[in-house]
Amino acid sequence: MPSLLSFTREELRDFLKNQGRPAYLGDQLCDWVYKKGVYDYAPMTNLSKAVREELPSLLPLSLPKVFRRQDAKDGTIKLLLEMEDGSKVETVLMRYDYGNAVCVSSEVGCSMGCAFCASGLLKKERGLTAAEMVGQVLSVQKILSETKERVSHVVIMGTGEPFDNYEEVMHFIRIINDPKCLEIGARHITVSTCGLIPQIERFGKEGLQVNLAISLHAATQEKRARLMPVAGFYPLDKLMPALKNYIEESGRRLTVEYILLKDVNDSLEDAKALADLLRGMLCYVNLIPFNPVCEKSFERSPQIRVRAFKDALLKRGINATVRKEFGTDIDAACGQLRAKENKK
Repeated sequence: MPSLLSFTREELRDFLKNQGRPAYLGDQLCDWVYKKGVYDYAPMTNLSKAVREELPSLLPLSLPKVFRRQDAKDGTIKLLLEMEDGSKVETVLMRYDYGNAVCVSSEVGCSMGCAFCASGLLKKERGLTAAEMVGQVLSVQKILSETKERVSHVVIMGTGEPFDNYEEVMHFIRIINDPKCLEIGARHITVSTCGLIPQIERFGKEGLQVNLAISLHAATQEKRARLMPVAGFYPLDKLMPALKNYIEESGRRLTVEYILLKDVNDSLEDAKALADLLRGMLCYVNLIPFNPVCEKSFERSPQIRVRAFKDALLKRGINATVRKEFGTDIDAACGQLRAKENKK
């Protein structure tokens, strides 16, 4: 049977009606789960005892099991969550001045094979369901509720390529955006892709105010193909027109993610090439300090080179920021904790 977490409010009402139950029961359940943070039917006292007893078999309701938790000194929390089939994924709470953001995984493992990424250490086993992604957010919300805080932002940037699991990711977004569910504003939701052109084109037609981020990491086809196998299927000369078309269709500003790797893509020549590539586009560059991964040979760029790269972009009219680092005293890179547990 489908999980309660796999429905928007309207979908839940329709499901219950088709099962011969009153549609308003869906409103009551959404209030208990998403507004009151109750993840067990027994305490839902405004429902009859008979209804509470039949709901577990009709609409299973449970959160993923917290298999491992890491707390960083800066307040970052990384969870290794276990799904019902035993699959494990990472979810991260990041605390910003403007709110609490949750980084959600969209797949169990990843098959994109980016040379620098810990997520690809374990290949894709399957895509996560919308309910499993909602469960990740609620697992963090359960922690935040202890201090009367709430999740305000969601970034789908964890393990996996979101657009490789397109349907479930879109359904997940609609659930968490639903005013009767988690009520997270569309502009507070970001999806990151490594560059799957057909899905980028489809996403631009969705009519959502959700943010799109492109993992670029190199400004030339030759260098990008060395770092990211996906560039062999969707080269830059095809990707860039698709991104420009997305901006035109959606009217949304694009986020360009760029991990700085020492002596690989962090020179002033690289910065100039990136500025030339992005000139005239409604976008900004998010420069990302590299979190070293023991299985990878890459090193992080020195701070002086990071600043020089950023300044070179700004000088050429490209808006750029350096991403704030989180959890540097724990397994910070996405995929590290899961890979470590699998080795055990």
